[in-house]
Amino acid sequence: MKPRIAVLGCGYWGSNHIRTLKGLGALHAVSDANFARAEGFASEQDCLAIAPDDLFKRDDVDAIVMALPPQFHADLSIRAVEAGKDVLVEKPIALTVPDAERSVQAAKDNHRVFMVGHVLRFHPAFEKLKALVDAGELGEIRYIHSHRLGLGKFHTENDALWDLAPHDLSMILALTGTEPLEVRGEGAALLDHLSDFAHLHMRFPNNLRSHLFASRLNPYRERRLTVVGARAMAVFDDVEPWERKLAVYHHAVWQDSGQWAATSNEPTYIEVEQGMPLTRELQHFLQCIETRAEPRTDGEEAIRVLRILTAGTVTHGRIGG
Repeated sequence: MKPRIAVLGCGYWGSNHIRTLKGLGALHAVSDANFARAEGFASEQDCLAIAPDDLFKRDDVDAIVMALPPQFHADLSIRAVEAGKDVLVEKPIALTVPDAERSVQAAKDNHRVFMVGHVLRFHPAFEKLKALVDAGELGEIRYIHSHRLGLGKFHTENDALWDLAPHDLSMILALTGTEPLEVRGEGAALLDHLSDFAHLHMRFPNNLRSHLFASRLNPYRERRLTVVGARAMAVFDDVEPWERKLAVYHHAVWQDSGQWAATSNEPTYIEVEQGMPLTRELQHFLQCIETRAEPRTDGEEAIRVLRILTAGTVTHGRIGG
């Protein structure tokens, strides 16, 4: 029998979890502080609606997916693992590193699966990109930059960096296999006191550099991760159709008689298996529950992401205040 999963938080992203888990045959219950909203989803998806305070007491709930405002994640994930539930917590898992560390330690102490919703780690194009990097197809990696731009969503607690950057930071950490030695952040607040534009500059061991740009106040949508290696460059562009999501460029740069020369080649598009990242992420969560394996996106990685976010956050005074 598949694990019986409850989703706590029936907002925008929680609703995606609800529908995906239903399709996987693992949705058992939904829960929300707005109980009428939970009842609506329960009726639509033919599952139970359980009040949040009752959710942790239920013996018929094996695991909980938490898709809440991040200020609630730490305390409720601790409550869940102490009640014997496995947990998948959406990003960011907390607003401070100490809260994240408390959550992860509580899961370890109670021998619970603790997974974090860094969903793009399960995108087939990123999985293929990582395989290329691991196989040395790009040569030594020297630079990684990511752009995640668009209009909205706007949060009262999260700025653009904390809302958008965790996905890309998780991918960058997976590709580098290590944490940055230095992190420098820049930000601009146009609407209120939270950064609507954010830049991160990171220096990793072996002098690998990385740059991240996140914006929630941009007129066009961009979802691009570029990896520059000594032999080739690769671009994962999630806005492109499937057949063009992963491109490899075999450009050449060399010195000739003391002058730099270069040749530019057309991209080679790498065939990528199609599949929804959220479906693959939740399948992985179910597998980890059944096998007790450590998740690919575990709590320790989430703490590393949170350290970078904290180091790169720029604070602003309230506009008009």
